[in-house]
Amino acid sequence: MNELYSWAPSPGAGHFIDGRFVTPASGAYIDCLDPANGQVVMRIARGGSLDVEHAVASAAEGFKAWQAVKPYRRGQALTRVAFLLREHAERLAQIETLDTGHPITRSRRDIETSARYFEFYAGIADKIHGEVIPADLDYLTYTQREPFGVTAQIVPWNAPLHQLARGVAPSLAAGNAVVAKPSELTSGTALELARLIIDAGMPPGLLNVVTGFGAEVGQPLCEHDAVRQITFTGSVETGRAIMAIAARRIIPVTTELGGKSPFIVCDDADLAVAAKAAVPALFTLSGQTCSAGTRFLVQRSIVEEFTARFIAETRATVTVGPGKEDRMMGPLASEQQLAMALHYVEAGRSEGATLAMGGARLGGELSGGYFMEPTLFTNARNDMKIAREEIFGPVGVIIPFDDDAEALHMANDSEFGLVAGIWTRDFPRARRFANALECGQVFINNYRGVGLEAPFGGYKHSGLGREKGLEGLRSYLQTKTIIAQG
Repeated sequence: MNELYSWAPSPGAGHFIDGRFVTPASGAYIDCLDPANGQVVMRIARGGSLDVEHAVASAAEGFKAWQAVKPYRRGQALTRVAFLLREHAERLAQIETLDTGHPITRSRRDIETSARYFEFYAGIADKIHGEVIPADLDYLTYTQREPFGVTAQIVPWNAPLHQLARGVAPSLAAGNAVVAKPSELTSGTALELARLIIDAGMPPGLLNVVTGFGAEVGQPLCEHDAVRQITFTGSVETGRAIMAIAARRIIPVTTELGGKSPFIVCDDADLAVAAKAAVPALFTLSGQTCSAGTRFLVQRSIVEEFTARFIAETRATVTVGPGKEDRMMGPLASEQQLAMALHYVEAGRSEGATLAMGGARLGGELSGGYFMEPTLFTNARNDMKIAREEIFGPVGVIIPFDDDAEALHMANDSEFGLVAGIWTRDFPRARRFANALECGQVFINNYRGVGLEAPFGGYKHSGLGREKGLEGLRSYLQTKTIIAQG
């Protein structure tokens, strides 16, 4: 077992509940594998309904204690969490890379982004205002924004600490307590964050982490009567199940469920810049990001040149290897995820698309891990499986279009609507695209240009609600109207 986990109680990390590590009620543990070599790097507690009950009860007490803290003091505590994340950044990045396989530079960047979330929302904690509503002069009518109480965070494996911080920070800033369920594949940094919350002087129970499988932890957490709000990032199928639970319980839910994002390249675009941006748009985190640019809609007159530039840029810049070696692409998260990506390669071939690059599992020195070649299909159509379903791997498709109307039709002809990119030197043309695209975030002549300050979320099957920025805070507040007569 890696020495980075020497802090964990034997025989592995327990849940973090009420300010301390606790053993699971079942006594069972789960092996966590390094996706770069398939070896066990740590063991986490296998949680169940009894652990959830313990965590939620503790969070309810943590919420009461947090309510007694003045808002500006809450902001100061959140700022201390940001400081501690930076103080422990290298160790946290190493844990993240072991868990996820991400290049270490990316893990370091994610730790810094996590710190920024706490810093950003710390500045808002004492600025959550209501409003006075002008009405009948015989009455004073005003609103105040109040927390829900205990909120739940269910986060995926592709950016574990980053995605946990983007929900925990605004929820705490709003005055809530949190019970978090990280992915069973990547729980290390979530447990560390819970410990840092205590080190920052925040009340026990304010952030509890219960590890384990979705059916055994996530479902009872969502069903618990004391949980009053849910935030979930993950698959559409699981999102539907969580939204059904929330509907039965009549509680709010924020979901971010993935995408099949169009990357539109017009005939007047700067092709060198667009092709250079296309490579990280697709291959960052080995394509395991919901906002990945995976459908390259390219005007037919330039499709050959763009394809050649894209392939040349990929071959020049994309290296593959273990995260500790800091290559551009690490492994996929699991054997299952790799098998799924390879399944889509075969689907693309069978549907008649041209495999222009990659398409295979990498062997040799990398054969023990879940590594795959950067992969690109050309001569694809928008009705193909590889163009419609989220692959969550390093697989992209190039689809030609003739005019703007056709490009817009294909871009919007998707069950997803998370992100889109537009490349053109004609700004009015770009704005027409941006206004007509059915998605939550649009990039013009860039891709992923702004981080946590800008609201993020999707249309259609990409989810409900918004995270990041000031919009992200609203998910964790409810409005009370007070009408007083003197």
